[in-house]
Amino acid sequence: MPSFDIVSRIDLQEVDNAVNITRKAILSRFDFRQSKTEITLDKKEKKIRVTTEDDMKMRAVQEGLIENLVKRKVDTKGLEVKPSQMAAQGMIQREISIKEGVDSDTARNIVKMIKDKKLKVQAAIQESQVRVTGKKIDDLQEVIQMLRAVNLPIPLQFVNTQR
Repeated sequence: MPSFDIVSRIDLQEVDNAVNITRKAILSRFDFRQSKTEITLDKKEKKIRVTTEDDMKMRAVQEGLIENLVKRKVDTKGLEVKPSQMAAQGMIQREISIKEGVDSDTARNIVKMIKDKKLKVQAAIQESQVRVTGKKIDDLQEVIQMLRAVNLPIPLQFVNTQR
């Protein structure tokens, strides 16, 4: 029986590349000379930390990072930007979390949308993904097109297509 999985994943290697490009751009910018601006990626915790001296520099770093992520085809819906906090020695720190997996509320919403479409397919939530099965591949393709047209709070990928 044909099926596919709906997942939400972010390519951490591309995020790492974007962070490195942003770091190099900071080093070459005149307005960042002699500033203590730092950007790091923690792959285990899936967090990007930006530390700098003031809000203007924080905005510039964040805009540069987002620009580099978009260039590398990383969907920014998968990022959760937290508010700035004061760090040591008058520095400002901001965390950007990388969200992966389809959360339960979004998964239920996806299943409801698929059922409302009244196609001959079944959708089942499996941990952090949704599996859709059906007899006809055309029905599965219609589900994929419907989900691409809807604006969901997370980036979706359609993987493990089985015929």
